[in-house]
Amino acid sequence: MTKVTLEIEGMACSMCESHINEAVRKAFDVKKVSSSHSKNQTVILTEQEIDEQALRQVIDATGYRVSSIRSEPYQKKGLFSFGR
Repeated sequence: MTKVTLEIEGMACSMCESHINEAVRKAFDVKKVSSSHSKNQTVILTEQEIDEQALRQVIDATGYRVSSIRSEPYQKKGLFSFGR
C-alpha cells in the first residue's frame, strides 16, 4: 500500500475538501482519501500506483493547485507491535 500526500493551495472550507476527495475517488481506485483545508493537504491511501501528472490534472480541474506530491510505503499500524 502507498500513502500519497499532496500539498494543495486554495482550499478554504470543508466543501473544498469534499470537492477534492470526490474528484480523486472518481478518477482513481483508492482505499481512502482525506483532505484538510487547515493543513492544505490531501492524503490518499492506494494499492495501485497513481500517475502524478494525472493526479495533478484531476486536482487542477477542480480549481485548486497541487504544490507538491510525496509518496511513501504505508503499513497500517495495529494495536500491537511485535519486534523480532
